[in-house]
Amino acid sequence: MTSWVGVKSSVTPSQVDAVARAIRSTPIVDQHAHPLLKFEALGKHPLLAITTEASGDAIHAATTSLPHLRAVRQLATVLGCGFTWESVVAAIEQRRIDSFEDWAAQCLSGIETVLVDDGLDGDDAEHYSWFDDYTRSKCRRIVRIEKVAADIINRLGKTCDALAQTGEDVIDDAFDEWIQEFDTHIKAAIEDPEVVAFKSVICYRTGLDVLAADEDAARRAFGEIIANFALLDFDRLQEVSLNDLVVHRTAMLIRDSGSRHKKPIQFHTGLGDNDITLSKSSPSHLQDFIRAYPTVPIVLLHASYPFTREAGYLASVYENVYADIGEVFPAVSQDGQERILRQILELCPWSKVIWSSDGHWFPETYLLANMQMREVFETVLCEYVRKGHIGWKAAIELARDMLFRTSNKLYRLGLEFSELEESSDVEIGAYLTDVELFQNFLKNQDRPDIIRICWNDFTAQPRMRMVPFRKFVSLLDDGRSTDIGITKAVFGMIQNDWLMPGAVATGEYRLHPDFSSLKKGPIDGHLSMYADFREKSGARVPLCPRSLLQRAVEFGAENDLNFLLGFEIEFLLVERLEKSPGASSGTNGASNNRFTALTTDGHAWSVSRYFADPKISKLLHDIVSTLDDMGIFVEQLHAESATGQFELILPPYPPIEAVDTLLHTRDVMSALATAAGFRITLHPKPFAHACGTAAHTHMSISSPGGSRPAVYESFYAGVLKHLRGIIAFTYSNPASFERLADGAWAGGRWVTWGTQNRETALRKIEDSHWELKCMDGLANPYFAMAAVLFSGIHGVLAREKLVWGDCEIDPANLTENDRKEMGVEKMLPASVEEALAALKEDEELVEWMGPELVDKYVALKEFEGTVLVRMGDEERRQWLMERY
Repeated sequence: MTSWVGVKSSVTPSQVDAVARAIRSTPIVDQHAHPLLKFEALGKHPLLAITTEASGDAIHAATTSLPHLRAVRQLATVLGCGFTWESVVAAIEQRRIDSFEDWAAQCLSGIETVLVDDGLDGDDAEHYSWFDDYTRSKCRRIVRIEKVAADIINRLGKTCDALAQTGEDVIDDAFDEWIQEFDTHIKAAIEDPEVVAFKSVICYRTGLDVLAADEDAARRAFGEIIANFALLDFDRLQEVSLNDLVVHRTAMLIRDSGSRHKKPIQFHTGLGDNDITLSKSSPSHLQDFIRAYPTVPIVLLHASYPFTREAGYLASVYENVYADIGEVFPAVSQDGQERILRQILELCPWSKVIWSSDGHWFPETYLLANMQMREVFETVLCEYVRKGHIGWKAAIELARDMLFRTSNKLYRLGLEFSELEESSDVEIGAYLTDVELFQNFLKNQDRPDIIRICWNDFTAQPRMRMVPFRKFVSLLDDGRSTDIGITKAVFGMIQNDWLMPGAVATGEYRLHPDFSSLKKGPIDGHLSMYADFREKSGARVPLCPRSLLQRAVEFGAENDLNFLLGFEIEFLLVERLEKSPGASSGTNGASNNRFTALTTDGHAWSVSRYFADPKISKLLHDIVSTLDDMGIFVEQLHAESATGQFELILPPYPPIEAVDTLLHTRDVMSALATAAGFRITLHPKPFAHACGTAAHTHMSISSPGGSRPAVYESFYAGVLKHLRGIIAFTYSNPASFERLADGAWAGGRWVTWGTQNRETALRKIEDSHWELKCMDGLANPYFAMAAVLFSGIHGVLAREKLVWGDCEIDPANLTENDRKEMGVEKMLPASVEEALAALKEDEELVEWMGPELVDKYVALKEFEGTVLVRMGDEERRQWLMERY
C-alpha cells in the first residue's frame, strides 16, 4: 500500500493558483536601483557583470557560477537564441541594434516605478527620469550622501588650493563651509518632491560600525585632504571621521525636519564588490545608530547577504528599520534566493520587508531580477500555502505588500495599486504551473475518468499507468507530487515482460508526468500525458528515452540549432481470426491469435477504391476527426500500396512534442481500429510479397540560418557519417531488415542521399527540409531522433563536408565507378546484429547517447534476438503483429 507523507491542507488548487497569479500580476515598486548606461556607453562595461559583483580579472570566473548559468538559460529563452553566453551576447547586441528602446521596454516590463540612486557613473549614465518612458508611474530620485559630500570637497579643494598659493589659511573656514553647504543640500533634498530617500555607501568606505560623530576628528581629516589636495586624486571619502559625520548629519537633518513623514536613509549592507570589508558589512554594526535615530526610517539594502537573518532581526525589533531583499536577484543561485526569502520571513513581519532589483547599467539586470524574484516568490509562498503555514489570501497580501504597498507608503509615493495586464506578465517570462496547465486543459471539456501516464520502453512498447481522475485531483489539491514509482527493471524487459540477464526487480525510479503533453484520449474518458523517469533526488535517469531526446534538443539549443520533426505513420489494417475453442497461449508468451490481410478490392497506392468498404471509410473519417478534436491536425491521408495499407501525415512540431504526438496518435488510431473490428499493425513487413511499412521522418532546422547550405549540409553530413550506428535505433528488430531492400521506395540499402530520391536513406526536399527514410514503427522514436540530432548537431559543430554526391538514381543501379565518384561506398547494416556492432564501434555516437544507455540497449536487443530466433517465421510474425 502506498503511504503519503505530508500535512494535508484544505487549500484548493485554484487558491494556490490565485497566489501565483497575484505574484505575477503585482506591479513592482523597485525601491532601489541605478541608471542605465547611455547607448553609446554600453561598451564601456562588461555585460558579464549582470550576475556578479566581481570585477577585473575575477569577473571571468563568473561563467562557471550558478547565477550566470541560470541567467544564460533565462535570457536565451527570452531572446530565442542558443543556450550559450556567446549566443546571448550576440542576441542582445542585435536587439540593441534593432531597437534598444523596444528591448529596454521588454526588460522593464512589470515595473510600476523605479527609485533611482543616481550617484553612479556620472556622464555615462542616463538621467533618472529616463525610466519614465518605460514605467507606469513617474520615477523618483535617491540622493547618495557621500557623493554630495565628496563633490563639495572637490570644489572647495580646488578653490582652497588656488588661495593657498597667496599664503592665505582657509582650511578651517573651508570645513565650516563644507558642513554648511552639505546641510543646505540635504535640507533641499528633504523638501524636494523628486527626492524620496537618501543612500549611504559607508559600508564601502569605512564600514557599518558607525561611531558617534566626532567633529574635531573630522575637521582634522578634512584639513589633511585640503592641505594635500594638489597631490591627491580625490574622488571619494575614505576617512572614518568624515564618513561617520556625513551619515550622522544626514540623520539629524531628517530627524529635525518639520515634516511628519521622514524620508528614509538606505544603507548598502552585505553583498558588494571587493571594495567592502566583509566583516564590517553586517547590519548588526548599525544597531547603536538605529537606536540613536528612532524616528528616521532606515532601509537595509541587498538582503544584507550573507547576513540576512541579522537584517530580519533588526527590522523585526526596531520600528524604523526595513529589510530589503534586492540584488540577490540575480546575483545568487535559485536555491540561495529561496533560502534568503525563507530566512527573512522566519522572524521578520512581511510588512517590514521590501524589494528592489538593484538594476544597474544594463536593462537585462532588471529583466533577470524581475523574472527570478517572481519565480522564487511563487515557489516559496505557494509551498507555504500548501503546507498551511499561511492562508492563501494572506499570501496574496504578503506579495502585494512586499512588492508594492509597503514601499509606496514608506516613500510617500501616492500610487494607486492596479494589477498588471496579462501581456506584461508574459513579457517578464512568467510560466504556467502544472496545476494551471491541467486546469486550462480541462476548460470546456467533459470530466475524464482516467489519467494515463505514459512512456515508451527500450523495445518501443507503449506502456502506461492509469490513475483515477478523482485520485489525481486529490494529489494536486493536497500539493503532493503526481509522480509514480516504477521498478528499475523497466529498462531491462522485453515485450512479454521477460527480464534480460542481469536485470532485477529492485530499486525504483520516479515517473514524472509532463503536463505540457496533455492530450484527450486515446479513448473516451481518458486523458494522457507522457512522462520522464527520474531518480528520487530529481536527477535525470540516463536510461530514460524521453530525457535523452530532451538532452539532444538542449544541446542543439546551446549551439543555436532548433528543429522541427514531422512523422508519416504508415499502417496496415488487418482482421483478427477467431481463436479455436480451447486454444491457449503458445510459447514465448505468444497467443494463438491470427491476423490476416483484408480482402483486396484493387487496393493500390493513392487509389480511392477503399471507399468501397464503408467500414474503412468511416474508420478513416473517425481517425481524422478524433485527432482534430484533440488538437492534432492531420495534413494528409492516403492509401499505400499493400492491401489495407494507409499513410497518415502529421504536422511538424518541436522534437519532444513531435514524438509525444506520434505515440499518442498511434494509440488513438489503434483504439478506433479495434472498436471498428480491425487491427492496426506497424509491422515493417507483415506479408512477404506486399509493400513494407515504415515511419518516415521529415526534419528541418528551424533556427535562424538553418536554411543556409553551410549549416544544413553539415548537419546531414553528420547524420550520414554515423548512419550505420543510428540504424541500431531506427531498424531495431529483425523484422525491420525484412523491409530493407533496393528498388522498393524504402530508402534502399546504401549510406547516401538524393534530391527527391525515395531510394536513398536521406531524401532532400528543399533547403534544410529532408526526409529520413530508414525508420519503422518498431523503433523507439525518442532514441532514434536523439541519435539523429546528436549526429547532425556534431556535424554542424565539426563543419562536416557533405562528401556524398547528390544521388539522382537508385544507388543500387550505380556502377562501381559511379559509386566511387559519388562517395557511395558503405551499405546500411543488413541485420540487427550488424547494426548493434556498428553502434558499438561508433565511439562518438556511444559517447553522445551515453555509454550506460548503449550498453543496456545492446544487451537487451541481443536478449530479444535470442527469444525471437527460437520462434518459427509465422509465429514470430504474429507475435510482433500482436504487439506493434
